[in-house]
Amino acid sequence: MIQATTMRRSAWMYAQHPAVWCDGRELTYAQVFERACRLVNVLRSLGAVPGDRVAALGDNAFETVEHGAACALGNFVRSTLYTYHAPSVNRYLLELIDARVLLVQAKYAAGVLPLLADLPGLKAVIVYDGPAPAGTVAYDPALAAASAEDAQVPVRDDDVHIVRFSSGTTGRPKGIFHTGERWARYGSELRAVIPVMNERTRYLVPCSLSHLGIAFLWNVLAVGGCVVPMPSFEPRRTLDLLESQRITHAAAAPVMIREMLADPSCHGRDFSALTCLMYAGSPIASSTLKSAIGVFGNTLHQMYAQSEAMPITMLLPHQHVVEGSEAELKRLRSVGRPTPGIEVTVRDEDGQALPLGAIGEIAVKGGATMCGLWNDPEGTAARTLPDGSILTRDMGYLDADGFVYLVDRKDDMIVSGGFNIWPTELEDALASHPAVAEACVFGVPHPKWGETPKAVVVLKPGAAATAEALMAYTREQVGGTKKVTSIEFATALPRTATGKVQRNLLKAPYWAGHDSRIAGS
Repeated sequence: MIQATTMRRSAWMYAQHPAVWCDGRELTYAQVFERACRLVNVLRSLGAVPGDRVAALGDNAFETVEHGAACALGNFVRSTLYTYHAPSVNRYLLELIDARVLLVQAKYAAGVLPLLADLPGLKAVIVYDGPAPAGTVAYDPALAAASAEDAQVPVRDDDVHIVRFSSGTTGRPKGIFHTGERWARYGSELRAVIPVMNERTRYLVPCSLSHLGIAFLWNVLAVGGCVVPMPSFEPRRTLDLLESQRITHAAAAPVMIREMLADPSCHGRDFSALTCLMYAGSPIASSTLKSAIGVFGNTLHQMYAQSEAMPITMLLPHQHVVEGSEAELKRLRSVGRPTPGIEVTVRDEDGQALPLGAIGEIAVKGGATMCGLWNDPEGTAARTLPDGSILTRDMGYLDADGFVYLVDRKDDMIVSGGFNIWPTELEDALASHPAVAEACVFGVPHPKWGETPKAVVVLKPGAAATAEALMAYTREQVGGTKKVTSIEFATALPRTATGKVQRNLLKAPYWAGHDSRIAGS
């Protein structure tokens, strides 16, 4: 069932059920539907037509769910920007997808508005959750003045529903798009491997609804459950909501679980309503896992997914064994088995399937994979095998029981706190500094984030720059989440005979004695 149909059906069947609860404010399904219909009519009045990209930039907010519902009902392509990106990166993404309208939270408007003047395709900027600057549309007054009538916009299964952004091999973000049908299949895959949802479901979202938090969104809306978005993650607040809101399902990054367990108040609480605490981005160390099971019960689900294929695998609660046989303990280092409708194979450099146990690139086939990369047919072709499988750029292997193990990341991708960071993006940022001749960036272990970007920098002859100044510069260029967190200076970078920088030689000493999949968990 595509998303527009889901929204209309739920507004009828669960009209008076709570759909959203955020910081004490609540909306029923009838209210969300009415506000979403008003927003559809606002967008249409501003010149947006079906198929146009409507971008959104903001934290989780009271309005976030109605934004997604409006895009579905109006057949607009929802395109969620990331608040951790520098404004210049989000401006690039708006141009990449030729966005027609930008919905931006007031706190982020000042950073991005000065960069939008030369985007002729952008028809309007709507500002919500705060004052609207001159030249923009104020969200609440616009909704109040708009018709609440459902525009009944036709939506086909193969219309594009969403564009999600990640980084390509060059470090520049890519737009990954899915149709409504494929996005619905994503929900179907999840339903097969998580505890049942119904109108009593309450879904806590401490992570961004533009990122991991979107995982359960449409499944919850389809059954009349309540979405409980958190504007920002705070360990104590998350624990309070898990208990007081009788949360049944939640999605969180591993670092969030660790921080909740570090709060002394986590013990002795009533989490008996919780049936599913899903995490993704990295496994959790067995010691942390044991504590998590003691606090949250046997509820942990580890999902392996990426924007190109969601989900791929799930490690189920009964497979989270901290005291068991050697085989059971080994499975903690896996990412679980493929979900029922997903086929995972391991491929060599020529795209040929490898036998069980052999390490190669993980490839994924199924109805919940991407349709392609936006405006990038060559990139789409490079990621798609002749049989329709999608190459993940993750290196790993399959065991005899179907469990998937990741052993490295192709192209040296850094995963910090669940976010993917490409070294070349940071290297390009550093190289744009007038004092820098060249730089090499790689991930090093970090006790909180799993790994964090480190750079070795060669300065231009006669130039001077401090590590602190260069780290601040990377923050300005790529945003706080991706910035380099430590820098060393060198007179030259190690290279192969062909001139390629030997990144692994620089990286290896920092990982000696560490398991790069669970470091710091």
